[in-house]
Amino acid sequence: MYDIRINNDLRMHSNMCIRHKFFLGRMAAEEQKIEKLQDEINQLREELQRKERELFDLKFKKYHDNKYCLGLTATDIMRYSRQMLLSQFSITGQIALKKSRVLIVGMGGLGCPCALYLAAAGIGELTIVDYDEVELTNLHRQVLHGENDIGIPKILSAYNRLKNLNSNIKIIPIHTHANSSTLTDLFKNKTFDVVVDGSDNVATRYLLNDICVLNNLPLVSGSALQMEGQLTVYNYNKGPCYRCLFPVPPPPDTVMNCGDGGVLGPVPGIIGTLQALEVIKTCTSCFTVPGIIGTLQALEVIKILTKQGGVLSSRLLTFDACEAVFRNVKLRTRNSRCAVCGDDPTITTLIDYEEFCGASAHDKVIDVDILRKDDHIPVKELSSKPETLLIDVRPTLEFAMCNLDNSYNFPYSYIKKGKDLDKLRKKLEDYSTNGNEVLIICRRGNDSQRAVLQLKEIFTDLPLKFLNVLGGLYAYSNAVDSSFPIY
Repeated sequence: MYDIRINNDLRMHSNMCIRHKFFLGRMAAEEQKIEKLQDEINQLREELQRKERELFDLKFKKYHDNKYCLGLTATDIMRYSRQMLLSQFSITGQIALKKSRVLIVGMGGLGCPCALYLAAAGIGELTIVDYDEVELTNLHRQVLHGENDIGIPKILSAYNRLKNLNSNIKIIPIHTHANSSTLTDLFKNKTFDVVVDGSDNVATRYLLNDICVLNNLPLVSGSALQMEGQLTVYNYNKGPCYRCLFPVPPPPDTVMNCGDGGVLGPVPGIIGTLQALEVIKTCTSCFTVPGIIGTLQALEVIKILTKQGGVLSSRLLTFDACEAVFRNVKLRTRNSRCAVCGDDPTITTLIDYEEFCGASAHDKVIDVDILRKDDHIPVKELSSKPETLLIDVRPTLEFAMCNLDNSYNFPYSYIKKGKDLDKLRKKLEDYSTNGNEVLIICRRGNDSQRAVLQLKEIFTDLPLKFLNVLGGLYAYSNAVDSSFPIY
């Protein structure tokens, strides 16, 4: 009986082994079949890609060698047909664009949309100049750059995007700071038909104005800040240049930039697109290009290049984003005594524009240092002074975005203008019964220094010591709590 059971067990085990081997064999056969089918599919895909490439090459050769295109390839005709259908533009406008060479200085909020629409419109050669790198704070308005571009030169990001948009145009990226030396060298080696100012800072505006006058080129100029933008074309068709209107640069402390004043992303987008439109208009005619302001800049370039009328010269176009209103303002006529474009000019070569303006040719924040050493407190010491009065002198809007616990908001602009000082005095008097130090903080540690100086002068009768928090909220985020937002 025992032997029978063993034999049965052995027989069952043998059967299981046979079934297992059969199963493994079938699985192996199926795997081989799958691999074979996959190989066949891959071969078919490769063959399809070869056929598609062959078809593309044949079409490309056919379109580019077509003798009926009159200065344009068949690809050009197909690509730009929608704008060539306009009677004001036509094929002559497109040919003019294809022969045109445009320089854009600055790949920021203005230069990005302008370059985008000029490249899309078919400008023959586009030279782009910028020295900066892409930052996260750029992305809401500088539409050529993306998250993957953070940390790389703007010029490289812009080049890649523009080439992806239109590989048939020539794009020349130049990674340098625009100054008298670099632009002199550039203009020695290259010629342009129109220059676009996308820098939006005073020193570079004078630089580009002067080099355009010296080379008899139109300058499509735009600016955008907060909710407003401006656009005009200088030195075109006997119109005024920038120096005609502003022979003396403004005091540096009266010039606000996007980093301090802020800007709504679409505003420079509108101005930049209108700039593109102005470029195109100066080359060809008044034809509509999407993107509004940047497109208008491109239009002016095209109008200039194609000798069309209606160029935005001797007029200033202003745009109010809140009211969605465009206004045309008549500018003063050309100044015959202008230092650079007048009848007897005194400026015949480029100068040091940063020295002339008393400001750097960029919109980066420059740290101030106007207090004594004992008027500062390191940001790390804030946590050891929880009962000390902390006054945040940022604008109320910024304070509402983010603030430190127990801080009191009194904007520096109020201190500067003497506004509501009685309210601040009451706050300080109540506090002086319990403490003698008052800490002043701002976004970067600059306005807080100015506030300390003025508060010392205003409240000399109070037994208080005003101290600046070094580095402001930027330093707080970097050194104390990285979760505090940097904006």
